[in-house]
Amino acid sequence: MASPAKETKITPSSTKSVAVVGGGVSGLAAAYKLKSNGLSVTIFEADGRAGGKIKSSSENGFIWDEGANTMTESEKDVGRLIDDLGLQEKKQYPISQNKRYIVRNGMPQMIPSNPIALITSSILSPQSKLKIFLEPFLWKHQGTKSSLKVSDECSQESVGQFFRRHFGTEVVDYLVDPFVAGSSAGDPESLSMRHAFPELWNLEKEFGSVLVGAIRSKLTGKAKVKGERKTSVEKTKHQRGSFSFHGGMQALTDMLCKEFGGDNLKLNSKVLSLSCNVDGSSPFSSWSLSYAANDANTKALRKDQSFDAVIMTAPLCNVQEMKFTKKGNPFVLDFLPKVNYLPVSVIVTAFKKENVRRPLEGFGVLVPSKEQQNGLKTLGTLFSSMMFPDRAPNDQYLYTTFVGGSRNRDLAGAPVDELKQTVTSDLRKLLGVEGQPTFIRHIYWRNAFPLYGHDYNLVLEAIEKMEQNLPGFFYAGNHRDGLSVGKAITSGFKAADLVISHLNSCSKQDA
Repeated sequence: MASPAKETKITPSSTKSVAVVGGGVSGLAAAYKLKSNGLSVTIFEADGRAGGKIKSSSENGFIWDEGANTMTESEKDVGRLIDDLGLQEKKQYPISQNKRYIVRNGMPQMIPSNPIALITSSILSPQSKLKIFLEPFLWKHQGTKSSLKVSDECSQESVGQFFRRHFGTEVVDYLVDPFVAGSSAGDPESLSMRHAFPELWNLEKEFGSVLVGAIRSKLTGKAKVKGERKTSVEKTKHQRGSFSFHGGMQALTDMLCKEFGGDNLKLNSKVLSLSCNVDGSSPFSSWSLSYAANDANTKALRKDQSFDAVIMTAPLCNVQEMKFTKKGNPFVLDFLPKVNYLPVSVIVTAFKKENVRRPLEGFGVLVPSKEQQNGLKTLGTLFSSMMFPDRAPNDQYLYTTFVGGSRNRDLAGAPVDELKQTVTSDLRKLLGVEGQPTFIRHIYWRNAFPLYGHDYNLVLEAIEKMEQNLPGFFYAGNHRDGLSVGKAITSGFKAADLVISHLNSCSKQDA
């Protein structure tokens, strides 16, 4: 995607219309920024609700999230959006969020949060700890002579290969593996380093040492933020780390939805076709969009609407089902490669406190693939009521467990009774739970995450081809800019900036 344009207010007399296809957090963020800049926006969401995989539920005194459970403000646009929406006071930070665990030899071990803790930790052997401390010295800057190879730009190196070069196999098995499983449901060998962790990939190119690069980047970021605060209108001091909102993550998407009325947020509206009608005479009203308006009381009606630009945020598997035309001729999407999606089941359980013999305080526990040899089948568990005590009755603990991903695709789609047994068995081993859960809910995400695999550059190239060949068409979402909530928001903002730049350019041509 091209560099985002500077924000430019569109005057009412030149108001243009933009269609946003997909009402997930990327689409809502894009629509919000467009509206804030004076554009008329219509969001089309095929489902009966907006928010995508951000969904919070409550029942019997329990509050849980079905998709993303937390987010961060690592992207500056995120903090500004939360400020603008008036959500700063509703933010909820986990208690003891720095206490996170990884399983080793069947038992949870606290993840070291600093060099001193790493020395005393039993997660890694002394040999692996030494490799970590020596990494800055062994991996010199690429401009100096070094026997250790820095990966070249065309390499399709996996995440596992990358970290194995720098830190060894044990670090990959017991730190990298559980982290990527918990954040993307993937595994180190299937994920492309360049696409899954582009920041670290680039740090190696610039500094050689990943640790040196990360430290310098962090210090540079702090200095930049400090400089920005001197001239910023933002007076709120933001707490660092992961957070949610009172009532769950859906508070974010609910506030975004409130910005749009029923005519501008069309639910149960599946986009069927898009036609690019640029003929050279005028770039405006260049898009025609057809959608099926499904009403519970009436038969689905096909409707048409014209726009000056389109932001697509729907998953590529859904985009491939849409019909595209350009100047009346079919625009065939056969160049879009098949995206590999990872399935995940989310199982929410509760147990009486007296039935949990080894409750752990903190954020949660991740399970490395290696621990399958100890009978553990889950990817990890969040200690939901430990993080946020108001999310369960006082006499119970609430847990959110994840199953499936690339590690065990079949188990992700297993019947709920089998999943209940799997989760209870793992929690019994890890936390000492006794008996059956007093509460259980199951959510299955068939396409939870796109896999940023070794050939993912083909996906990104195909998206760019659509944008280059369809004037006024822009793509945003977790298929191109990252999987986290913050990156999804930033992706939507980038697309909105590009639309503004495109329409301003068209205005000059039309003048």
